[in-house]
Amino acid sequence: MVELRRVRSGIQSEKENLYTLHDVLDAMWLYKNHKDDSYLRRVVQPLEALLVTHKRIIVKDTAVNAICYGAKVMLPGVLRYENGIEINDEIVFMTSKGEAIALGIALMTTSTMCTCDHSAVAKLKRVVMERDTYPRKWGLGPTASLKKKMIKEGLLDKYGNPNEKTPTNWKEQQQSGVVKTEPVTPKREPVEIKTEKTEGGAESVDSSSDTDGPKKKKHKKHKEKRSSDGEAYGIDVEASIHKKKKKKKNKERDQEADE
Repeated sequence: MVELRRVRSGIQSEKENLYTLHDVLDAMWLYKNHKDDSYLRRVVQPLEALLVTHKRIIVKDTAVNAICYGAKVMLPGVLRYENGIEINDEIVFMTSKGEAIALGIALMTTSTMCTCDHSAVAKLKRVVMERDTYPRKWGLGPTASLKKKMIKEGLLDKYGNPNEKTPTNWKEQQQSGVVKTEPVTPKREPVEIKTEKTEGGAESVDSSSDTDGPKKKKHKKHKEKRSSDGEAYGIDVEASIHKKKKKKKNKERDQEADE
């Protein structure tokens, strides 16, 4: 074997961006003596040059340090995203200045990011940026500030969990939306009983209500229809019905007498 060398590493090949150690030495001499970093910037390339083929997601500056500490990349912290992202694609998270933060595996497609407003965008694979490069911005919201104040006053324990002094409204808020509801019993309306006097002096009870069965409702409708038809022809319907009943009774008496 005469020669062994690496001809390719990722997207870098031996046909471009290759420099010797003498070039590095000359670039450092030029920078130290003449304060000219143009040669050094051409020899030493930034890390982002290896990630130009990855799909990019631009993250807000307030979420950068949390990602460096291993937090999930949630959709509210995303500023911009590239087209063509599919699930399980390897993507790179960038700052608004073009700095690489971390590599991740996509959990959402581009179309899902357009229509959704919550949930995790991707899971982290490798964090590139150093911690505390950007200022810490988590734990400064109204709920977190109130929780810290309650811990100082002794209303919560040192881990933020409720204790004996914790107010009840705080416990109810932390129950993740569980609402206790009592079973509601339907109210029944009272039944109205009407009494009407007939010609014979007897009282007929009319217990008409909404709870009547289908047969009673049908009979009532039929009776109303007959009365309306009789009124149209000028006939007293109740008197005619009473006469028919009287004739029927007299006929039954005559039959009993004959027997």
